Amino acid sequence: MKFKIQCEDLLIPLQHVIGAVEKRQTLPALGNVLIKASEDKLIITATDLEIELVSVIELMVDEPGEITLPAKKLLDICKSLPNDAQISIDIDADRAVIKSGRSRFTLVTLPATDFPSLDEITSVYEFTVPQSTLKELIERSSFAMAQQDVRYYLNGLMMEISSGLIRTVATDGHRLAYCEKPIDTNLSDSKQVIIPRKGVSELLRLLQASDEPVKVVLGNNHVQCELANQRFTSKLIDGRFPDFNRVMPSDEGNTFTADRETLRQALVRSSILSNEKYRGIRLILNRDLLKLQAQNPDQEEANVEVEINYSGDDLEVGFNVNYMLDVLNTSNQDVIQGVIKDSSSSCLMTFPEESHCKYVIMPMRL
Repeated sequence: MKFKIQCEDLLIPLQHVIGAVEKRQTLPALGNVLIKASEDKLIITATDLEIELVSVIELMVDEPGEITLPAKKLLDICKSLPNDAQISIDIDADRAVIKSGRSRFTLVTLPATDFPSLDEITSVYEFTVPQSTLKELIERSSFAMAQQDVRYYLNGLMMEISSGLIRTVATDGHRLAYCEKPIDTNLSDSKQVIIPRKGVSELLRLLQASDEPVKVVLGNNHVQCELANQRFTSKLIDGRFPDFNRVMPSDEGNTFTADRETLRQALVRSSILSNEKYRGIRLILNRDLLKLQAQNPDQEEANVEVEINYSGDDLEVGFNVNYMLDVLNTSNQDVIQGVIKDSSSSCLMTFPEESHCKYVIMPMRL
């Protein structure tokens, strides 16, 4: 195998796939990228056996072939060279010789036959959606995923497709994020999948805030997303996601509206003296006034007041301040709305101008 390529043309695809390279690999080949060179293109593949990332480069190749190269070392070599540098890669037996200007590198290779691949995906549902739509759905909900929960089905993002609608839901048992968007699909029934945390973060890195389409293929065990010159594949979490409709509170109750940025800054100020472990903060709602109180084990206190629009019952309830800040940081809207039924109820938070997203935060005892 032999080809020449501009440094930047190789660096960017490598950066796209490097997230799938296993850092503590059980198989030596998992620390490598697979490079397949045909007459008019290069295909670069990386996998950790859970996710697979593929980048395609249009390129006239001198000698076709396939080989695996150490991923991190190849990436570091490309990073160390100027973007406009010309790189030549020549495979000789079990060595790869990389030349650029007066620099020469020799890397140990492994045969392409050693490189594992994910099982072939069998399509159950296929649909196309703008990248910006899918990106927003993931960004607005994935922060609520659990981390290393024994309830393994919570350590991922639930995606549901039904006729004309796509929704994403994430929960860690203490909070829930829900987002939905209309799409052009006509399905007879709905399909739910749970994408694992690592797959969610890698897919988010690939998606752009553009109207360029992404083709999504849902299988029984995998999800695959095809972009212009990239392909993402991930195994799915095998489990049943909780019925989110059961925990979604009614939008009727004691309702307040506030300036989002003003409330965010007040929460940040009051959180300074909250318990570092539990991050609890007390919300006291009176007519057109919200009092925020925090205490820590050193008996230090913070009291912050914010003017809001509120005419409901006097309420006192505790919440995790980080959970509230996470919600406020998902949007740049001016107004945030909260609905709390009573002092033992969860809080439903929404942005009036963005009704397609809803957030639920469970109360905590202080």
